[in-house]
Amino acid sequence: MKIDRIQQFTFWLGLISIVLLFITFVAGLENLLKPLGVVTVITLATGMASRKSLKSYQYTAWIIVAIVCGLIYPSAFLKWGNLDLRNKWVILFIVQLVMFGMGTQMSFKDFINIKSIGKGVLVGVLCLFTIMPLAGYLLIHVFHFKPEISAGVILIGACSSGLASNVMTYLARANLTLSVAMTAVSTLLAPIITPFWMKVLAGSYVHIDFLNMCLEIIEIVIVPIGAAMLIEVFKSDSKAWIERIDIIFIISILWLIAQVFGFWNFLSMNLSDTIMKVVEVLNFICGAVIVGKLYYHATLSYTKISRFMPMFSMVGIVYFTLVTTAASRENILAIGLLMLMVAVLQNSLGYILGYWISRGLRLDEDSCRTVAFEVALKNGGMALGLAGVMGKLATMGLAAAVFSAWMNISGSLLGNYWRIRKV
Repeated sequence: MKIDRIQQFTFWLGLISIVLLFITFVAGLENLLKPLGVVTVITLATGMASRKSLKSYQYTAWIIVAIVCGLIYPSAFLKWGNLDLRNKWVILFIVQLVMFGMGTQMSFKDFINIKSIGKGVLVGVLCLFTIMPLAGYLLIHVFHFKPEISAGVILIGACSSGLASNVMTYLARANLTLSVAMTAVSTLLAPIITPFWMKVLAGSYVHIDFLNMCLEIIEIVIVPIGAAMLIEVFKSDSKAWIERIDIIFIISILWLIAQVFGFWNFLSMNLSDTIMKVVEVLNFICGAVIVGKLYYHATLSYTKISRFMPMFSMVGIVYFTLVTTAASRENILAIGLLMLMVAVLQNSLGYILGYWISRGLRLDEDSCRTVAFEVALKNGGMALGLAGVMGKLATMGLAAAVFSAWMNISGSLLGNYWRIRKV
């Protein structure tokens, strides 16, 4: 009850702040506009939880908070002391946390269900990995952005679907089984298909190392999701599999200890950069086994921890949006409206073509709506993570940041609309 009162208080405080913001703007009190603008968006985002009709838009509101804060106070979200928030390893850690949270909402049953909905998955995945990257390629030839920004438009289109598509499918009461299966399959295919489209469509804008990008996607997407899904093995009655993982767990610890105490330096002096990248992936896999086992034991002691994991994913996306906005502030001020227009068009093409191609191939109405969500709602965390790891967060990450914000708004609106217009 106390939390509800706080949320109600912040909601009304947000409304009051809007009035004060207008008065401040009219009065020309520029020194107050920035802090008051931040207070307004934060109080409204917090207070939306007190209104049932607005609660489903709260995550979107926090994305908007990140954009506003990044635009108004960019220097505050680029470095904290000696810590560079755009550092490759910081980005890698956050994106793996995002994907780990996503993995806690997936299970091996998602892949087993593919047999019963094979046609829907096949149609959906084909649409997902063709419509959006090709739409992005078409749009960048219309708007003529700088090379790295153009590559970012293709990148967000070439990524797999994410948790947002599952949430919006649930909100619309469409085919959730198909949605989760498509997310699972597209995630597994991403290490091959995403680098393929980047090489073919964006190779003339930025240098794309196909194998390196494959391995990076495995690091930032497949490995953390796999770590989260290990919990199902530990919860099963399969003693043989548990014993095998326990052995791998011990080997992983010994392997990583050896890396710390000089084995990594030894390997780097004797192996090529490509082989060392494979060793790096192996190190992450070892770390994933350790984290998966520790997470399982954590769930035994704190049973509610799994409920908070999706929240960690959302916080991670907000972080990426905040840092990307701060880093690319000049680009946003220069082409922000055009980039928003591209995001709206690309997202809309995903909905429209995903839905009508499915209708043309005679999927049922619920499945058509699901495919529309899966095609149009991309894994923004994956796109931002890749841009960050490549050191191009301010340019290649711009499209993903803007697209992520818009897709949550459009997805929420369409999800609520379809929920009302039941099949």
